Amino acid sequence: MRRIDLLAAEIGSTTTVVSAFDKLTTSDPVFLGQGVGSTTVVEGDVRIGLNAAMKDLSTRIGPFEPDRIAATSSAAGGLVMTVHGLVYDMTVKAAKEAALGAGGVIRMVTAGRIRPETADEILEISPRIIILAGGVDYGEEEIVLENARLLATLPLSVPIVYAGNSAIQKQVSAILRAGGKEVLILPNVYPRIDELNIEPARKLIVKLFEEKITQAPGMSHIKEMVNGHLKPTPGAVMDAAVLLQKTLGDLMVLDVGGATTDVHSVAEGSSEIRDKMISPEPFAKRTVEGDLGVYINARNVAETAGLDALQAATGLDPVSELERLRPIPNDDGMRRFVEALTLAAAKEAVNRHVGRIRYLYTPSGRVTVASGKDLTTVKWIIGTGGALTRLDIGARLENALRRRPETGELLPELPQFLTDSDYILAAIGLIAEDYPDAATALMLNSFGMRRDINVSKSKTGD
Repeated sequence: MRRIDLLAAEIGSTTTVVSAFDKLTTSDPVFLGQGVGSTTVVEGDVRIGLNAAMKDLSTRIGPFEPDRIAATSSAAGGLVMTVHGLVYDMTVKAAKEAALGAGGVIRMVTAGRIRPETADEILEISPRIIILAGGVDYGEEEIVLENARLLATLPLSVPIVYAGNSAIQKQVSAILRAGGKEVLILPNVYPRIDELNIEPARKLIVKLFEEKITQAPGMSHIKEMVNGHLKPTPGAVMDAAVLLQKTLGDLMVLDVGGATTDVHSVAEGSSEIRDKMISPEPFAKRTVEGDLGVYINARNVAETAGLDALQAATGLDPVSELERLRPIPNDDGMRRFVEALTLAAAKEAVNRHVGRIRYLYTPSGRVTVASGKDLTTVKWIIGTGGALTRLDIGARLENALRRRPETGELLPELPQFLTDSDYILAAIGLIAEDYPDAATALMLNSFGMRRDINVSKSKTGD
């Protein structure tokens, strides 16, 4: 039986995929292959599906024994969180960015005082982590303290992360601990006006996921098999994207799924746009669109794109195609229709992710301002997930997501599409921390790029 360095498992809502890697400490790391099994949360133990995927892998590469098993998971509802701050466009936004960047599934966001009826909703959501923020350092205190008092009364045994006004850290901690809560204190995610500090919170949330994952349905025994990193799947994708940006320059990752579409961007943006920004944006940003998917939410995507536009693009009747749609296209017509849906979902998701140029009219004349994420310096669009790794729409995406100045959208100027052909981006997020060089080399292989390629980083306008 051959020994291998690492087995990386991606435990999804319905499918578990395992990827085998070897020679991670050498200059020639190897991706050996993948196996697939059904996720077994419903059966009460994800190890069943994990073992099935490993058995499938062994039929492809032969018997193996991994030195380490690491995993990402979006099963059992994912990393459900609620976020509470003061001003929506300031502290709330900062805390939300930290949660999303870590791979969180945000079920509630509140600004200002948390009302008693809202507390009941928090109980119904039953989050795995609560983030409390609010106030710049040495700013507003009383509303944050009131919110801490209310959260302290909730009959929930979940960690509460405080990342607000640093001047009242001790008071907030004392209030929550008096209510029997597990409290973690972090630097303020919004310490000063127009300044974000979300990375400490993002890293802590990923760590908490690893510690608390055994409390999720079906996950109680996962650590009996997994002796490496455990991360939320979107958080692992973000880690991989951040690593790749160091080699490739500013980039964007798209994952169009059956139910949702994720967009990750890692970009400095241009100095010209930065000077016009009216509020800060994170260097690494994630958005997830729960209404955009090409199977479960296919009808939503079709209506967003327009039925007439879909018919013109495909020559097919969208109503009929929606009725016969399958998770994996089984004929040429269905494939063409899913390609059009995937393109539409990606365009709309990026449209919601990207920033814009706006014009304000003042007594002294017109002023140009920018808000949202600047993607103008993004050189690479990386497609991962089932749809974008199986469908040949890269050239169409390059054109659809290219900047057109007249629209005001801060889209990439001349993006190039890369396909994660080995479907390993989430797995690379598990490798990146311990083996960054190997992770980069494996990802370049998946893109079909030479490892010694001279990759010029996107210009930042400086």
